[in-house]
Amino acid sequence: MRFLLTDEQREFGRSLDALLGAADTPAVLRAWAAGDHGPGRALWGRLADAGVFALAVPEAYGGVGPLPVEAAVACVELGRHAVPGPVAETLAAGMLLAGAGGPVAEEWLPGIASGAAAVSLTLEGYGPYAPDADAADAVFTVTGDELRLAPGPGEPSASADPARRLFRPEPGGAPVAKGPAIRAAARAAGDTAAFATAALALGCGEELLRATVAYVKQRTQFGVPVGSFQAVKHRLADTLLGLEFARPLLYGAAVELASEVSRPGAGAGAAEGSSGAGAAVAAAKVAAGEAGYAAARTALQLHGAIGYTEELDLAWWLRRARPLRDVWGTPSACRARVLAG
Repeated sequence: MRFLLTDEQREFGRSLDALLGAADTPAVLRAWAAGDHGPGRALWGRLADAGVFALAVPEAYGGVGPLPVEAAVACVELGRHAVPGPVAETLAAGMLLAGAGGPVAEEWLPGIASGAAAVSLTLEGYGPYAPDADAADAVFTVTGDELRLAPGPGEPSASADPARRLFRPEPGGAPVAKGPAIRAAARAAGDTAAFATAALALGCGEELLRATVAYVKQRTQFGVPVGSFQAVKHRLADTLLGLEFARPLLYGAAVELASEVSRPGAGAGAAEGSSGAGAAVAAAKVAAGEAGYAAARTALQLHGAIGYTEELDLAWWLRRARPLRDVWGTPSACRARVLAG
């Protein structure tokens, strides 16, 4: 296996970092949380122009994928900058609709690849809520071997992250595809959503750690920076170790996913639940999710009382870490899947 990124993949990450660094994402997040999706969708379009959403769409439908390693690179950067919107869900919908094929794929996949369509979805086994369904152009639901287009986003539910609202999609909606292939496609979509969320959590944790290190260099007690205290150094070192141990698991899962999509008969294996990539994704999800949440706890403690304030931009990352840990596979569910695998 090759775990080192190529020069092109690293440059892709740097280009996204530069794009997002100039986008003032805290302002975009505040608008998104207030129900104004315009700035967020404008940013979504610029990310699509950079090729982010085409990574999960096959070439036959206007994409360049599936390319899991590049998708991991992209999602780490999007997590680092806390980009709002159903990122993981849209990437997962690319896999779901490609597996479904037919008219529904022809209608929606080109729009996903171009950024014209943002999609949310629910899948059996992952809970009834569709993140950011009110901002999505479509909400798909899978029940058994039926794929349906929900008639509306439904009612919102409480969310720890105000810029990532949860909705229970309205019931009903005519089936847009059905058959055994839908079960296999839903399983692949679930793995993609968990994988993308793991990358988002890793990026979120990295930004939390970066901001905390910068802060403890400036904050002083007893006339010296608090970052010089041994207890603070140990806490930061533990946080860094968690993130660094999660990184190879994430890219290892990317390699497994890339191998699976290129392997003859992979779809049949996924339908039978024998995918070796599933356990790798679960391991990456639990490691990155726990590391990102630990980074949030470290950031909150070391920022002190200022960490609780709405005015602090870092609050958006603090409130995002735990939902990313729990959505698309809780830590306990992921550990059980690793053990089963």
